[in-house]
Amino acid sequence: MTDSVLDHVLDHVLTVPPATGRISFARLDGTETLELAELHARSVKLAAGLHARGIGAGDRIGILSANRLEWVLLDLAALRLGAVTAGLEPGKFAPDDALLARYGLKLLFTDQPSEAAGAVPIAEVGRIADAADPADAPAPVRYAPDQVTTIKFTSGSTGEPKGLGATAGSIESSLRAVQQMFHHAPDDNLFVFLPLSLLQQRYWIYSALRYGHDVTVSTYEAAFSTLRRARPTVVMGVPAFFDTARRHIEGRARRAGTGIRAEAQRFFGDRVRYLWTGSAPADPAMLRFYTEAGVPIYEGYGLNETCIVAKNHPGAFREGSVGRVVPGKQVLFDEDGVVSVRSDHPVNVRYEFAAPGVSERVFRPGGIVRTGDLGYLDEDGFLFIRGRADDVIVLDNGKKVIVRPIEERLKSGPAIEECVLFCPAQTDLVAVVSPATLPADEAAIAEQLARTNAALDRDERISRVVVAREPFTIENGLLTSQFKPRRPQIRAAYADQLDQPQEGIHAH
Repeated sequence: MTDSVLDHVLDHVLTVPPATGRISFARLDGTETLELAELHARSVKLAAGLHARGIGAGDRIGILSANRLEWVLLDLAALRLGAVTAGLEPGKFAPDDALLARYGLKLLFTDQPSEAAGAVPIAEVGRIADAADPADAPAPVRYAPDQVTTIKFTSGSTGEPKGLGATAGSIESSLRAVQQMFHHAPDDNLFVFLPLSLLQQRYWIYSALRYGHDVTVSTYEAAFSTLRRARPTVVMGVPAFFDTARRHIEGRARRAGTGIRAEAQRFFGDRVRYLWTGSAPADPAMLRFYTEAGVPIYEGYGLNETCIVAKNHPGAFREGSVGRVVPGKQVLFDEDGVVSVRSDHPVNVRYEFAAPGVSERVFRPGGIVRTGDLGYLDEDGFLFIRGRADDVIVLDNGKKVIVRPIEERLKSGPAIEECVLFCPAQTDLVAVVSPATLPADEAAIAEQLARTNAALDRDERISRVVVAREPFTIENGLLTSQFKPRRPQIRAAYADQLDQPQEGIHAH
């Protein structure tokens, strides 16, 4: 399909007020709901207000705030003006003068106290819009495919987050691919709760404005409490969220003596038709749990640098895979099986903010991104991801061990929330596990270690397990914002136990 006949999603979002659909903001203390047409009208007024403050095409504005209506309005108003948003995740950035200078921000809207020049309380957004005349809003920008709309930041397992400008073409091609697979319609309600600073969470707002379905925005803290109230048809979440939800469902089914199917529907509401997951590897046992509970869950694959690459969906699903490659993407493999992705509409060809040399290691000519993941395509075109190339452990006998399948097997037991494998002496594997409960059930962990080792080859077996003092969390720096383990930080936090062979639960 040529660009001349493509559905230019952002043009439609900015120029056509939706005839159907609502957006809701679900909090612990209640829900605020607007018609999408009203959201569109308010964003036009805010665009006029920002324009009066000197914001125009190419200017950058930062948004450092929890999820709320004003976040969405700022994003849509900036899109209309051709201004570039920088979505800044709370807890990772401080609203100071250095932040504005580092990223070239003309204004910074934040829900945190700040004395920085250019910082504006995000609560002022409504007042800025109310004081403006929508007739003063410039006509919406028409985006070229390679035009940057926003700066997104890697969640990052080490160091300062890298900043990447996301192009309109990459956003639109992803939204078209999703709509072709899932056919979201006016009777759908998509539930999102991860930070809006993560660009993919804003996809679903653009999708609602383009295709006329409902969308509910919540927060991770409020998600469990607000799901049933929201009555979504689709829930977007990372594997860690659905793993926790599984434990809640199983626990309630045991206590109430009811079936898993009934409790799954009780948890997610009576309208749910599927669950969407990605951003981190999903436990196969968790995926099977939801399938057997009658709530299909579809895993996909993508990176900040590529957008959506592959996705299981109702028309094409294969257990263990991350789906078929979506239109506009091509998956390539080097001699070691490392995945690279070529895009018709690349996210970008370099990082906007990164240390010298980092862009060159990731971005290749021709719209190609080296992912660093190991994978393969089966005979029917389904993509399987085996783990990170960097996470292959080479033992002193030359044996290469891919850690992800072993980690998934070990953490499939109910006593283990998360685990990471290390090889301190290059002779044997040692796991650091995040317990599912405190105090940790060490007997159950030992039993799961024995079951795991019984299914593995000799070189793949785990010699011992170090039980973490406390669960891995975002707050203690051992998980990323997308709930992926931060291996270097975990290695550093438990170096003493890892390097002492007598420490931990030993395999028998």
